[in-house]
Amino acid sequence: MNFNLKSSSISSLFLLLYSSLLFPVTMMFVFQSKNIILEWSIFQLSSCSMSFMMILDPVSLSFSNVVCLISGCVMMFSSSYMSHDPFLKRFVWLVMLFVLSMNLLVFIPSLPALLLGWDGLGIVSFALVIYYQNMKSLGAGMVTVLANRIGDVMILISIGILILQGHWSILSIWDFYLTSWLALTITLAAMTKSAQIPFSSWLPAAMAAPTPVSALVHSSTLVTAGVFLVIRFFPFLQTISGFKSTLLFISVLTLLMAGIGANYENDLKKIIALSTLSQLGVMMMSLGLGMPNLALFHLYTHALFKALLFLCAGMFIHNSSNTQDIRHMGLLFLQSPLTTTCMNIANLSLCGAPFLSGFYSKDLILELSLYNPTSFLMVLLIFLATGMTVAYSFRLSFCSLWGSMKGCAFHEKQELDPYVNSATTILSLMAVIAGFAFQNIFLDFNPLPFILPMYLKLLTIFVIFSGIFIAFMSWDMDHNKKKMNKTKFFFSTMWFLAPISTQPLTKFSMLLGTNIIKSIDMGWLEILGGQGTSFISSSVSTKNQSIQIKSFNFFITLILFFALMIFFMNTIL
Repeated sequence: MNFNLKSSSISSLFLLLYSSLLFPVTMMFVFQSKNIILEWSIFQLSSCSMSFMMILDPVSLSFSNVVCLISGCVMMFSSSYMSHDPFLKRFVWLVMLFVLSMNLLVFIPSLPALLLGWDGLGIVSFALVIYYQNMKSLGAGMVTVLANRIGDVMILISIGILILQGHWSILSIWDFYLTSWLALTITLAAMTKSAQIPFSSWLPAAMAAPTPVSALVHSSTLVTAGVFLVIRFFPFLQTISGFKSTLLFISVLTLLMAGIGANYENDLKKIIALSTLSQLGVMMMSLGLGMPNLALFHLYTHALFKALLFLCAGMFIHNSSNTQDIRHMGLLFLQSPLTTTCMNIANLSLCGAPFLSGFYSKDLILELSLYNPTSFLMVLLIFLATGMTVAYSFRLSFCSLWGSMKGCAFHEKQELDPYVNSATTILSLMAVIAGFAFQNIFLDFNPLPFILPMYLKLLTIFVIFSGIFIAFMSWDMDHNKKKMNKTKFFFSTMWFLAPISTQPLTKFSMLLGTNIIKSIDMGWLEILGGQGTSFISSSVSTKNQSIQIKSFNFFITLILFFALMIFFMNTIL
C-alpha cells in the first residue's frame, strides 16, 4: 500500500490536527467554567444594529472537537474507500463545507448568522445525497431537502418574531406575548432536522449517499443539529408550559417506531439509520425529562460509536460485492476479524452494554426516567424500545457476522488497508473510553444525586438480556423466503410515514400537471397561443392563395371597379 498523500488524506490530517489542538483549550474552558462572547458590530442604522456574534463555551468547543475528530476519521477512511472515485476532490470539498457549516451552527448564538450554518447543512447534505446521480439518489435527495426546508422556514419565522424584541441573540430572549409561538417554531425546526415524528421519513432515505457521508451525517452533524438547537434554547424553552411533556411524548413515539421498524428491515445501512433515529429519540427524551447536559453527553457518545458502526458497515458492503441485504451476507467474522471486532464494539455500545461508552449515558437516561415523575406508560414504552434496540442489533450480527455463508464474493485486500484500520481503531478506542472520560471530565451531567432500589438498577441489564433472547428466538434461517405481509409492510414503512410523506405530494403535483395540460396547454391555449395563431395565419394565407390562383376574373373586375370609383370621385371633386 503506498502512502502518497491525496486531498482526502490532507483534509483528514488537518481535521485531526485541529481537533487535537482544540482539545486542551476545551479542557481549560471546562475546568474553569469559562464563557466568552465575542461581538462585532457591522453597521448601525438608527435604532437597528447588525452585529456578528460568536460564543466560546464548553458546549460549543467540545461539540466542535467531537465533530472534527469524527470528520477526520471519516476522511481518512474515505481516502481508501473512495480512492477509485473520479470525483474524489469534489467529495472532499463537500465534506469540508459540511464540517464548516456545522461549526458555524455551533459557535454562533445569533439566529440570522446561525441560518448560514443551518442552511449550509441542508444544501450540502442534498449535494452529498445525490452524489451518485441516479434516480434513487435524486428521489432521496428531494425528500431530504424538502423535509429540511420546513425547518429552514421555521427558523426564518422565529427570526421575524425576535425582531419584536429588537435583537436576534439566543442568549437574551425574555418573556413577551409571542413567546409560545417562538417556542413552537424553534421546536418544529429542531424536530425536522432531528427527524422526529412526523418528519422521520427523510432519515432512512438519506442512505442513498456514500457510506462515509452516512457516517458523518448520522453521527455528529446533520441529525444532531436539531438536538443542539434545543439544547441552546433550553433555558428559554423549559419556561413554556407543556413543552417538556409534548417533547417527551413525541420522542418516545419516535424511539418506539424506529426500534420496531429496524427489526423488520433487511438493508444494512437502513437498519443503522433507524438505530440513529432511535438514539435521536433517546436524546430528545432526556430533553423532555429536563436534562440538557445528559442529552449532550449521549450525543457525544452516540456520535463516536455510530460513526464506527457506519464505517464497519461500509467495509462489509464494499467487501461483499456491494450487497447491502443482510440476508445475503454470512460468516463475515472469519473473513474480516478486525472490522468485525470494531463492529461488535459499536453494536454493544449502542445496546448499552456495561463499561462501553453508550452505557454511561444511556443507562443514566433510563434511570432518570424511572426516578422522575413520569407516567407508567411512558416508562414502559421507553424500556420496550430499549429492548427493541438490542434485538435489532443482535439480529444484524446473527444474520451478517455469524450466519452461514450465502455465496457472496469477498475481497481480503481492504482488511490490510492502513487508512481504514487507523480510522476504525481510533473510533473503537473512543467508543470504549469516551463514556467514562466524558462522565468524569466534562460537564456536571447529574447535578442531583438520586438513589434507586436494586431491582430498578438491574432493570436495564435485564432489558438488554431480554432483547438478546428475543433476537435469538425470532432469528429464522428461512427469513429470506418469507413474503411481505401487511404487518411487516406497516412496520417497515415506519407506520406508513414514508409513503405518506412522499406519495400525496407527488400525486397532487402529477394530477395538477395533467389537468393543466388537458385544460390549458391542449385546450384554449392551443387556440389563443402560438399554435392557434399559426393555424389561423396559415389558413388565411392558404385562402388568399386559392383566391389569387382560381379567381383571376374576380381580381380584374375588382381593379376595374376601384379605377371607376377613383375616376368618378375625381370628376365630382
